[in-house]
Amino acid sequence: MAKAKQAPPLHKIIMVGSGGVGKSALTLQYMYGDFVEEYDPTKADSYRKKVVLEGQECQVDILDTAGQEEYAAIRDNYYRSGEGFLCVFSVCEQESLEHTQEFRDQILRVLDDDTVPFILVGNKVDLAHLRKVTASEASSMAQEWNCQYIETSAKTRHNVEEVYTALMRQIRDRKLKQNNAGGDEKDSCCIIL
Repeated sequence: MAKAKQAPPLHKIIMVGSGGVGKSALTLQYMYGDFVEEYDPTKADSYRKKVVLEGQECQVDILDTAGQEEYAAIRDNYYRSGEGFLCVFSVCEQESLEHTQEFRDQILRVLDDDTVPFILVGNKVDLAHLRKVTASEASSMAQEWNCQYIETSAKTRHNVEEVYTALMRQIRDRKLKQNNAGGDEKDSCCIIL
């Protein structure tokens, strides 16, 4: 009897952050290698891509939220569907860094799990002359949250691949750890041949 081909693992990433910080630009740069100067931020978009993570084929599902989720129920459903989060702010806008705390608090409230894979992303480092947030300030916040801090530029593609790869690696490692520890029931599966 032939074995069924196993589908590649799927990693679900949610992009969060204030409007205008470059979530869509990062996502589109990662997905298509394009920098989009003007983007209509009115809705959330979902993207899927096949990638190779350390020699293993997998799929990444990216939900690019609009940054203005007025409806808590919709926002909470987004968060529940995520396995990892990229929390993006603009290094040119102090207020966008301050808002990351609200996004993190909302995610932790909905998921009730402070070990969820999470990376703080400082975008727009190509605009060094407009910079308002120092790397050390953002790094301190990431240390408090016990997460990684990575600086990116959607325009120059600086660290774009790296930030998605780092988060997918965290998601994969967490799944492996849960599976090895018995995981919880929603993560388990049964194959009957």
